[in-house]
Amino acid sequence: MINMRFAVYSRKSKFTGKGESIGNQVEMCTAYIISHFPETDSRDILVYEDEGFSAKDLNRPQFQKMMRESREGRFCFIICYRLDRISRNVSDFSSLMEELNERGISLVCIREQFDTSSPMGRAMMYIASVFAQLERETLAERVRDNMLMLARTGRWLGGTPPTGFDSEKVTELVIEGKLKTSYQLKSTCELRTVKQIFGLFLEHYSITSVRRQLASQNIKTKKGNEFSHQGIRQILTNPVYCCADGDAYRYFQQRGSDLCFEPDPRSAHCGLLAYGKRECKGGNESFADVSNWIIARGKHMGVVSGRDWVMVQQRLEDNKPVKRAVKAHNGYSLLSGMLCCAKCGSKMFAKTRSHPSSQGAFDYICSGKLKGTRATCDCKNLNGHATDSLVFDFLKRYLTENGSLFRQLDLLRKKYQFEQGGATGDDCAKQIRQCETEMETLLSTLGNSPVSEQLIQRVDRRIVELEKQQAYWKERQRETEEKSDKTTEQIDQTARALLDVNQCLEWSTVPERRELLQSLIHRIEWDGASLSVYPRSRL
Repeated sequence: MINMRFAVYSRKSKFTGKGESIGNQVEMCTAYIISHFPETDSRDILVYEDEGFSAKDLNRPQFQKMMRESREGRFCFIICYRLDRISRNVSDFSSLMEELNERGISLVCIREQFDTSSPMGRAMMYIASVFAQLERETLAERVRDNMLMLARTGRWLGGTPPTGFDSEKVTELVIEGKLKTSYQLKSTCELRTVKQIFGLFLEHYSITSVRRQLASQNIKTKKGNEFSHQGIRQILTNPVYCCADGDAYRYFQQRGSDLCFEPDPRSAHCGLLAYGKRECKGGNESFADVSNWIIARGKHMGVVSGRDWVMVQQRLEDNKPVKRAVKAHNGYSLLSGMLCCAKCGSKMFAKTRSHPSSQGAFDYICSGKLKGTRATCDCKNLNGHATDSLVFDFLKRYLTENGSLFRQLDLLRKKYQFEQGGATGDDCAKQIRQCETEMETLLSTLGNSPVSEQLIQRVDRRIVELEKQQAYWKERQRETEEKSDKTTEQIDQTARALLDVNQCLEWSTVPERRELLQSLIHRIEWDGASLSVYPRSRL
C-alpha cells in the first residue's frame, strides 16, 4: 500500500538562510505538486532534507533514507528543485536513474522542467547531469587555483591565529592607486612558550613529560588554563612554526604536498603556512591528508629548524598508540569512576604497579598528580585491592543494617524492565479489556436496531481483528508472567548472594560488581588520610 505519493528532496552544502535555502526548495517543490496535482493532500508529501552535504556522492543520511523508503513503495514521484540537488556525478546519477526506473518512480526537477516519465525528459536529464558534474569539478579547480595564488603571496587567510602569534592588518598600494588589505602573522611573547615546548619534547620525546614540566613551572595558556595534551600536540604538528628550509621542503615533497616555494638560504628563517589543511566530509570537518596540503613560505619568523621539526613529526608518529577497542573502565579496579581526590577534586585512576613482583597489584592515583607533579597535588596513593575490599565490606554492612538491599533490587528490576521495553502484566490486561469492551459495543450496536448487510460485514471483520488482538495480548500476558517469575527468582538468588561478599565475588565479575556499586554509591573521596563514602540518597 502506498502511503506517500510524493517525495520532496532538498539539499544545500552550507546553511545560509537565503537564496536556494532548504526551506525555499521545499516550499517551491510543494507548490509545484499542488499546482500539477490539485487533489494531493499535504499528508501525501514526504520531505527529506540534507543540509551541509555536498552532491559529489550519494552518501547523505536523508537521501539514503529516501532511497530505502522508495524500495518499500512509499511514493511514486521524487520532486526536487534542481538536478544538482540530487547529484553532480554522472556515474551516480546513471545508477540512480536505473534504480528508480526499475521501481517505476519518476524524478521531476522543477527548475529545468525535467520529468523522467517521458523519454525526452530522461535524455535531457542525463545531459544536464554531465554539465552538473563539470560545474562541480570546475568549481573545485577554481578554489584550488585561488588557494595556490594566495599561497604564493604568503598571506594569512584569517581565523584564530596559532599560539604565539596575532594577526596584523596590512594595507598595500596596488595598480591604479587602489588599496588592498591583507593579514599577516605577528609574533607575541607567548612564542617563547612554543619554543620551550619544542625544546622539551626534543629532550624527553613525550607529550606527557612536556605537560608535567609546564605544570611544574606554572606555565599556562594566555587564557590562564593548563596546556592540554591535545593542545601541545597541535603546536608540535603545526607547520607554521617550521622554518622554510631544505629539510622542510624535502619532507613535504616526499608526502606529495603542493609546494609554492623553493629552498633559499636568504629566507630560510621564515616560517611555513599550510593551506587546505581541513576538508568537509559528510557534513563534518576534519584534517585533510598531508598530500592535499598547499605549503608556502610565510612572512613571519619560524620557531624551529626544518630538521628539528621533521624529527618531532617522526617521534610523534613512532609514539602513536596502536588503535584498540575503547573501554569505559579497566577490568580489575572496582572503584573506577567513583573515587575522587578530596584535595584537588580530580578523579583518581587505577594504575598497575610496574615492579615484576607486584603480581597484579595496583594503586589509585590522583589524575591531577599524574598530569602534573606533586606541586599540583600531593595526595597519597591508595592501595587498590585493600581499598576495594574495604568499600565493599562497608556497603554490605550498610545494606544489611538498614534493610534496604531488597528495595534497591526492586528498583533495579523495574529499571531493567523499562530498559527492555517489554509490556508489563498490567499493560497486557488493559489491552485485553479494551478489546472486550469494543467487541461488546459492536455486538450491542447490531442487536439494538436494524442495520445494513454492508455494516454487518464491516463489524464482523472488525470483531475478527479484535479477537486476534485479544489472543495476541493474552499470549503476551502469559509470557510476561513467566518472565516475571524467572526475574523474581533471579533477584532472590542475587540478593542472597549479595549478603555474602565471598559468594558475590564468585558469581560476578569486576565490571558487574562495579555497575552495582555505581547504582548504590554516589561518590567516594580520599583526602590522603581518610576515605569518605557517599551513598545515593534513595538508600
